[in-house]
Amino acid sequence: MTETLYCKNHPNRETLLRCNQCEQPVCIQCVVQTPTGYRCKSCVRGQQKKFNTAQISDYILAPLIAGILSFIGSYLVGFLGFFTIFAAPFFGMVIVRAVRAVIKNRRSKALFFTTAVAVAVGSLPLLVAALFPVINTLGAGGFNIYFLLPLLWRAVYSVLTTGAIYYRLKGISF
Repeated sequence: MTETLYCKNHPNRETLLRCNQCEQPVCIQCVVQTPTGYRCKSCVRGQQKKFNTAQISDYILAPLIAGILSFIGSYLVGFLGFFTIFAAPFFGMVIVRAVRAVIKNRRSKALFFTTAVAVAVGSLPLLVAALFPVINTLGAGGFNIYFLLPLLWRAVYSVLTTGAIYYRLKGISF
């Protein structure tokens, strides 16, 4: 005969589950499934705090470096045309390596997101500048596809590099 267990957060709910770290009984609503089994939400939060090691200076340096390098990459793709599709993830890898060297592999979800936003913002000035010739040709009454291509490749650069940065910083490799 097994003893009746009640959730530590909902004392009137019977359960058969226990957190595999603190051994407290938890109901299905209070449990998080991890690769190693079920854990209560408080143990998961405690574990996540151990992995967030970023310092305040990282939130300044990482976006600054990422934004500047993204701007440079956005300038360079103006010369690459179609090859931007292949170069953008490479530029993303270079930016990630530079950022990781500066932040010394410290981690934080907010830091990764902030860095990805800085990459997108760094690529925007030249993307917006590429928009003006397109607007001018539309205003002149004629449309020329050759004014649209630099805009297209800079947009492709922005999307591919921003995505590559975010997922590489999170630890996901393509």
